[in-house]
Amino acid sequence: MRPSPSCLFAASQSKPLRTALLPPIPLYRRLLRLHRKHLPAGMRILGDEYVKAEFRAHRNVDNPAQLIGFLSEWQNYAQKIEGDAWVGEKIDEDKMAKMSNEQVTRLYELMQAIKTHQEGNGG
Repeated sequence: MRPSPSCLFAASQSKPLRTALLPPIPLYRRLLRLHRKHLPAGMRILGDEYVKAEFRAHRNVDNPAQLIGFLSEWQNYAQKIEGDAWVGEKIDEDKMAKMSNEQVTRLYELMQAIKTHQEGNGG
């Protein structure tokens, strides 16, 4: 017996739609273009430096799971930048709990750089 169209529709709606992961270089270029289009100059410089440093640091990653996680998080970030959904958003506690000490340290350094930049611009 074949499932009815309404049953198929309901099943397709229960799963979130996933887009295919972009390869590293096209994703990297997309991020820089999005920064150019959606971020103010000061934030763009900081964002571009961070993206470049992260992609450089992950250039020689051999672990497929780590690479997929890295690319999928950057792709999620790109989608948020496109939709301006990132403004004022807080980091999910589950993601924070999964971060290594090094990642938390880098996040803290990024937060400090943003605060310093905002204070320097009267923000």
